[in-house]
Amino acid sequence: MRIAIVDYGMGNLHSVTKAFEHVAGDDASIVLTDDPIEVAAADKVVFPGQGAMPDCMRHLEESGLKGAVLDAARQKPFLGICVGAQLLFDYSEEGDTPGLGVFAGEVVRFPKERMHDEAGHKLKVPHMGWNEMFIAREHPLWQGISQGERFYFVHSYHFKPSDDIAVIESAYPYRFAAAVAKDNIFAIQCHPEKSHNAGLQLLRNFVHWDGRP
Repeated sequence: MRIAIVDYGMGNLHSVTKAFEHVAGDDASIVLTDDPIEVAAADKVVFPGQGAMPDCMRHLEESGLKGAVLDAARQKPFLGICVGAQLLFDYSEEGDTPGLGVFAGEVVRFPKERMHDEAGHKLKVPHMGWNEMFIAREHPLWQGISQGERFYFVHSYHFKPSDDIAVIESAYPYRFAAAVAKDNIFAIQCHPEKSHNAGLQLLRNFVHWDGRP
């Protein structure tokens, strides 16, 4: 089995690749690639991303990988990570950027108002560091991961899906969708490759996932 990690010039791809190589062992061949043909030939696809949404979208289009990513999202087990997950939505407030339209909805910035914890202390944006994850709906990729497990985040924008596709939520300070899923696609805002054992479990689950909800 081949798992393609899409390299369109944006993201900490080394850590994602190494994490997948660690959890896959002999069960899968992990390929970091900027070749649309290799993405099309893979059994599963990982779509990471890091940086500003407009830059990521431009690099995706200029690389020639946009079509291969959309085709993969239609038909094979597909994992979006961080900005790679945000790109799957219709639109992002960051740079007034159209997305790929795989998911209905938008990506919005944490507001300047309402950003206080229960004690009244102001919360910083970007949301950076470890935060709890709450199960909104069971999903095979969350198997073996406990309610309230902590994952690592670095983001100023978050998903606002139009449909009921949230499977995992977090709070900063209000609840927001931290992971969404539909059919063969799972997309997560945080960085599982930096989230120790729980994050590695998520990636391990993806290696063995058949793409069914």
